[in-house]
Amino acid sequence: MITIRQLRYFHSLSETLHFGRAAKQLNISQPALSAQIAQMEAFFGGPLFNRAASGVSLTSDGALVRERAARILAEVGELESLATLGDRLLSRRLRLGIIASVAPYLLPAILRELGHAYPTLECEIRESVTDRLLADLATGLIDCAVVALPIENPGIETIALFDDPFHLALPAAEAGRVAVPVPIAALRQERLILLEEGHCLRAQALEICRIADAGEMAGLAATSLTTILRMVSGGLGATLIPQMAIPDETSGGGIAILPFQAPTPYRTIALAFRPSTARRRDFDALADLIRRAGSAVPTDASVSDRHDDRKRRKSRVVVTGQHRDSSGSRG
Repeated sequence: MITIRQLRYFHSLSETLHFGRAAKQLNISQPALSAQIAQMEAFFGGPLFNRAASGVSLTSDGALVRERAARILAEVGELESLATLGDRLLSRRLRLGIIASVAPYLLPAILRELGHAYPTLECEIRESVTDRLLADLATGLIDCAVVALPIENPGIETIALFDDPFHLALPAAEAGRVAVPVPIAALRQERLILLEEGHCLRAQALEICRIADAGEMAGLAATSLTTILRMVSGGLGATLIPQMAIPDETSGGGIAILPFQAPTPYRTIALAFRPSTARRRDFDALADLIRRAGSAVPTDASVSDRHDDRKRRKSRVVVTGQHRDSSGSRG
């Protein structure tokens, strides 16, 4: 029979791929770790790890076990948390993930609000792309994540937070040639610079371009919006910028930010978590706090207001698409 202890030991070794580091992480001796792994391998009737002078790696069976063990340990963690929740909201450790196209603009306000409202909370932050955060959610490495919708994963639940409209960013010297507010169709005349593959902001921009039937994309890309906007200010092309990023990313000058005609393209920011969580009350409170934090940065109407607006204008463009590159990564 497999024990929870063995699963934890296996998971630690599968993460570190080093017996010494895994034993230290688990605060046990290396022989004790080796014995537990050997018992698991005997149960499965074959090796779960390849041992070589160059290091440790998972076998094909070990990779299958790792995926399932991570899910089991995440569920066990949720069960154990029931005993420690108590009646106080957000009163213990919170491991929060956040996508890179939101973190620099929203995170300072989130941390400020958390410090004021929940001073005893120990908050750990992980910034990454969407797929990595969803994988970390599934394995219990983080508790929740701030992402952009949609999330096409039945094992993840979300709470919509607010909408973040897109604007067109142009070199300041070229702003006069574009009608304001900008018709979506005007993108056909722009040479657009986008983020590299793997970022959800790239996917959302590409979806807007598809709607506009835009043609040429610049042969330039970057891993950050900051770099792209420096390219724009240098006259290399145009880009799409979410509203929350405008104050931070345009302070250096040289860039004109132009609003789009209605219906305005936008992305929806949401809080994602496992449906089995015992911390739903915590996440409801966190969602309310993030909405308050979001009001401290430039954002458009709330989700509920936008929902009423959609009822009045069915033709509204909603751009919340996620992109998956050849490696399966989404940003």
